[in-house]
Amino acid sequence: MTSPALAFRAMHHGRAAGDPLVLPGPWDAGSARVFADAGFPALATPSAGVAASLGYRDGATPPEEMFAAVARIVRAVSVPVSADVEGGYGLAPRELVGRLLETGVVGCNLEDSEARTLKDPRRHADWLAEVHAEAGDALFVNARVDTFLYGTGDPAEAVERARLYVAAGVDCVYPLLAPPEAVPVLRNGVDGPVNLAAGPDRRSVAELARLGATRITFGPGMQRYAMETVGELAARLR
Repeated sequence: MTSPALAFRAMHHGRAAGDPLVLPGPWDAGSARVFADAGFPALATPSAGVAASLGYRDGATPPEEMFAAVARIVRAVSVPVSADVEGGYGLAPRELVGRLLETGVVGCNLEDSEARTLKDPRRHADWLAEVHAEAGDALFVNARVDTFLYGTGDPAEAVERARLYVAAGVDCVYPLLAPPEAVPVLRNGVDGPVNLAAGPDRRSVAELARLGATRITFGPGMQRYAMETVGELAARLR
């Protein structure tokens, strides 16, 4: 019987051009059920969206609360869930992998920046290799590349970082905020799935699909869209 993690990994491969894996970003159990009931095959939690739902600013959620929130999301649905756990909260690879597996997730996002500064790519690749060694096939590791967020914005630098992470054993790379003109460079330079971030609208998803995204996620965009809608409702009711 295929494990959930292996099934999730298989969703990223053999996809036709223009047909990316689209993963909505639930921020709590209720939103997770909505997305699963809509027919999406898997979900990917956004750390910023979960933080907002718990009353924290992005990056300030205590690890215990983040893992507990993720576990509630996993329990609420029958589809695979991947979790954004930021930079790993300073946990050693064995402990980090253990905590993730306890929640029931099949994958995770791990950032290559800290305090708005890019980490040394080789040291980070070594750390990712340790995470991969601990996780084996039990976790799909999506390595975020923050060159366009906190670095120079040079696509060549992003490709260099991504290649180091792929060599370390990650399953996918996530060049956050990569501009459209950089995507062909990334697609040609990286061997494996590439995750791109869309806005919560069909046009944004369609454009990234056209550019060659393997996987599309939304960061905290869906949670923020929902809160704006709630705000509009509150204003009408007042």
